[in-house]
Amino acid sequence: MNDKTFLMIPGPTPVPESVMLEIAKHPIGHRSSEFSSILKEVYENLKYVFQTKNDVFMFTSSGTGAMCAALENLVNEGDNVLCLSLGNFGNRWAKIAESRGAKVEKIEVEAGEVIEPDVLRKRLAEDKEKKIKIVTLTHSETSTGAANDIKTLCSIIREHGALSVVDGVTSVCAMPVKTDEWGIDVLVSGSQKGFMIPPGLAFLTANERAWKVYEECRHPSFYFDWAAHKKAVQGDTTPFTPAVNLIVGLREALRMIKEEGIENMNERHRRHAMVLRKALRAINLELLVKEDKNASWAITSILPPEGISVPDIRSGMKKNYDIVVANGQNQLKDKIFRMGTLGFVSDRDLIMAVGSLEAVLNKLGHKFELGAGVRTVIQALGEEI
Repeated sequence: MNDKTFLMIPGPTPVPESVMLEIAKHPIGHRSSEFSSILKEVYENLKYVFQTKNDVFMFTSSGTGAMCAALENLVNEGDNVLCLSLGNFGNRWAKIAESRGAKVEKIEVEAGEVIEPDVLRKRLAEDKEKKIKIVTLTHSETSTGAANDIKTLCSIIREHGALSVVDGVTSVCAMPVKTDEWGIDVLVSGSQKGFMIPPGLAFLTANERAWKVYEECRHPSFYFDWAAHKKAVQGDTTPFTPAVNLIVGLREALRMIKEEGIENMNERHRRHAMVLRKALRAINLELLVKEDKNASWAITSILPPEGISVPDIRSGMKKNYDIVVANGQNQLKDKIFRMGTLGFVSDRDLIMAVGSLEAVLNKLGHKFELGAGVRTVIQALGEEI
């Protein structure tokens, strides 16, 4: 059936109709008083979502733009940067740091694994001269579905004296991210994930410790310059021409988030991710992230059954049910498929997705008790898990 596509990927994610209607309105002037009043509300509500008293900057870019905005305003040539990598996006931090001339060291784990706090603590304890200036880390690794304990990791980084720079692209809105309470120095995210709007906006917040390092940056970014964006936020404006209609849509999405409550939104994502994992196991599927405590609440990575290919599963979902699930990335391409439960996803959507997956796998010859996944979802959604 055409025009009924449903996205079950880690981004872009489904967008509420009320948000789409706002985005569809005729553009307004980005220097008008009307748009300034919209920006004022958006900037304030972003602080609520990021759980911070500090300004949250907004860029017309993808989430990678916000990652560049973080390191391009902090790193000088020759600085020591430690990158904690769970996969593709952890490695992206390293590439950005290297592009600024940093001396990059990586602590990298196998796909589906997370950074153990003791490993980080040991490495930073060895840095007796405090040469490591910045530690980058990913909260929810989109490529694998693994999630770091950033509360603990950021506390270890702060004890050492380095700056923590966190990728919260698929975790903000979906998982608890308490920027100020947890001592996160820099946090970035993107619009096409938990914020429930299309791609095109990215966000960054930085605390006083990070600003002191920014002041020592010899060649800060032009487009992403923190000082320019701080001045703009204080004037309820933007330093450059923004994605006006996306910001109007964001205002509506943020109102929805506040109405639901950020804690309730986090809990909704937790329930959906854990119920999905339970249902997948019920139909004899193996998950890349073995332990639920290390699993993202936004994305779940699944190994295909023996003898059945990832392309065939994805094709069956799209062709027969108009549901899009994601392939693996890089070395995980065709080795896993990924199902997102991120953003504007409801209980109904989860039942529909699992039922469709069962139908596809049954047709492809996978052996399991037909209906076990859907039954598990229905029962689990009614239970506290």
